[in-house]
Parts: sequence; C-alpha cells; structure tokens
Amino acid sequence: MRTLSTKIKSEIAPKRLAVKLNAKGEQSIVKGHPWVFSNSIVKINEDAKTGDLAIIFSKNKNKVIGLGLYDEKSPIRIKIIHNAQTKADINAKFFETKIKKAFSLRADLLQTNTNSYRLIFGENDGFPGLIADVYAEVLVVKLYSEIWLPYLEPILKSLQQTSEAKTVVMRLSRNLQNSTNHNFKDGEVIYGDLEDEVVHFVEHDVNFSANVVKGHKTGYFLDHRDNRRRVGELSKNKTVLDVFSYAGGFSVHALANGAEEVTSLDISKQALDMACENGKLNAYSGIHKTISGDAFTEMKKLIEKGKRFDVVVIDPPSFAKQQSEIELAKKKYAQLAELGAQLTSKKGLLVLASCSSRILAQSFFDLNQRVLNAQPRLFETQLKTKHDIDHPVTFQEGAYLKCGYYRFLE
Repeated sequence: MRTLSTKIKSEIAPKRLAVKLNAKGEQSIVKGHPWVFSNSIVKINEDAKTGDLAIIFSKNKNKVIGLGLYDEKSPIRIKIIHNAQTKADINAKFFETKIKKAFSLRADLLQTNTNSYRLIFGENDGFPGLIADVYAEVLVVKLYSEIWLPYLEPILKSLQQTSEAKTVVMRLSRNLQNSTNHNFKDGEVIYGDLEDEVVHFVEHDVNFSANVVKGHKTGYFLDHRDNRRRVGELSKNKTVLDVFSYAGGFSVHALANGAEEVTSLDISKQALDMACENGKLNAYSGIHKTISGDAFTEMKKLIEKGKRFDVVVIDPPSFAKQQSEIELAKKKYAQLAELGAQLTSKKGLLVLASCSSRILAQSFFDLNQRVLNAQPRLFETQLKTKHDIDHPVTFQEGAYLKCGYYRFLE
C-alpha cells in the first residue's frame, strides 16, 4: 500500500490524556456506551487535542474504565474505542484484531451470492466516526471525524488486507473536506487503480452498481439488503410501487424476481436514471416505470387516478436529524402510512421503513399500527425487521433502521 504519511500533517502526534468523569458519565462508560459528552468531563489535561488517546479513570478507585479518542470540535468530546474490562495497547495489532472480529461477524452474509457489505459500522464495531464498505473488489472508507488521522495508516492497511480489496477509495464528510489537517480529497483513490468510478457488485444474486467517488455516503445504501431480498421474493407476477426509490434497490430486486410492473418514484431524476441502469444489469421481463417528483404529491396523484399496487414499499430518508424534528417526523410517517394504505391493492402488501435513529423502533411500529387501524380495511402485521448482520447494533443510538410488513386481508 502506498504510504499515507504524506497525506497527514506532521504536527499531528497523539498524546495520552488522563480523564475523570462525573458519576453519570462514568456509569455510561461502565455500561458500554461509546460516547462521552463534554459536560460529563470533570478533569482532563489542559492541552488536549483531537486524536489524543483519552484514558478514563474511575472516580474512586483510580482504575482504568475506558480508552477513547478526544475530539475537541464535537459535543461528543471522547469517542470510546475500548471498554477497559481487558487491558489494551492502542497500536496496529489492536486495530487489526478489531477489524478481523468485525469481518468474522459478516461471515454468514458472505456465504451467499453477495460481494457488497459494510465491514466497519462506526461505533458498533469500535470505530466511532469511521465507515468501511466493500463493493466487489473496491473498499470505500468514509471518515466523519479527525480523531482517526493519527491512526489511519495501520487501519487502512488492515482494512485492505482483511477485505482483500484491490482498490481503496477515501470519502470524507463535509467537515473533513474543509479540514486543513490532512491532504486527502473526497473520492480520492488511495490504493490500487479505479478504472471506472461506477463499480458493479452483487447483492443476493441481483446485480447493482454504485458510484463510489460521487455517490451518497459511500455510493449505495447497504443496510436494507435483506429487506430488498425479501420484497423481491414477494414480488413475482406482482405490480410494485417503490417510493423514495433512490437507485432502485427494491425496484431492481422486484424486477429480477419476476415482477410484472415496477414503478420507481423519487424526487431525483439522476437517482431514477441510476435505478433504470441498475435494472438493466439484470435479465427481467416486467415493465419498469419511473415518476420524478415529491413523494407526497405524486402518491396523492396516483390515488386520484385510482392506481393500486400489489406491493407498496415506502423507504424515506431520515425525517428527524435533530431532536426538535421528532414530532414533525412522526406526522410525516403517519401520512406516508395512510397514503401507502390507499395505494395498496386488495390483499396487497405495504412495507413501511424508517431510518431515523431518533424515532425508536417501538414508536415507529406503534404509529403504523395506529394509522392502519384507522383505515376501513383489515390487515395483519406479518413481519418487523431491523438491521442486516453487517450493521450490528451495540448501543441504543446505533439502531436506526426498522421495517414493517403489513398484509391487507381485503
């Protein structure tokens, strides 16, 4: 691998910090939570800088209870990378062990005809602020925090070796793109060669593509993989409406599994073009239609035209990115459930999803139940799903994805 030392400014040299927390913060760490907020810190070195290794001591016994990385710009001031029930040296071997453990958790998925997966899921795999996704032979690493800059070289090397990727692409969050502490560029190839920024990969026998240089996040949304597979299997000889379709994940699985007609609805014309291209990567005999426009408006238009679909999938973007948006988000989810019910044909299937971490799963499922109970048609809840196995959840805030399957009985 090409050395990364030229990409990181030489003045970044992590120090060790001695940290003590208040009772609430300490209890949180003991229970395994990965975040320490600034208002939980009682004592810390005065010259603490981003990327420094924070050694957290218990208040009374002076015993180490956690190791984390300090982030001077974030209200989550320390991100935990090791819960100190066992001793650890933070070195290349430490990161390699964590990466190999994460890879082993994905083993069952990789036994299927799938070569795209999330290798590192941030905090949930012990790497807060770092995501690593694999698309065939291309590894895409996305950084959300500068805390990783001093440690990147061994981490990237281990990620590449573990995944056996031939190419590594670096993606940066907006704040990292504006940082002067490194020389990386968003979408830069940092290892190997990339012949085309659009990379082809397979997801449960279905062919897809992702733009790993310019696409959202790392190029695609891998988290709904199992739901897409399931919807595909339920779509044979059916008409399907895929709302907020983006690059056509649900649409393409439905087409590849023999759907009679699929309609992809998204506000982005570019996303719909991607959905059509992804469809063409597979053999299918059904009709693929697209509708470009606001989902709420277009769904109402379809209802007015009397359109109904055997399978309706509604998978919106996060409606509650901050606490203040929760109530409005719930109203939007309720509205989508109501519109979805009106668009679902007799004995049809309505699939409702949420990726808002601030809307808890039980709250989302209760909301759907309440809205559908208010409809004049009988239905049954067939299934409730959460994350696929390459998105393990190890703390409450790490759980964001939930999906309900509702079958109308008339």
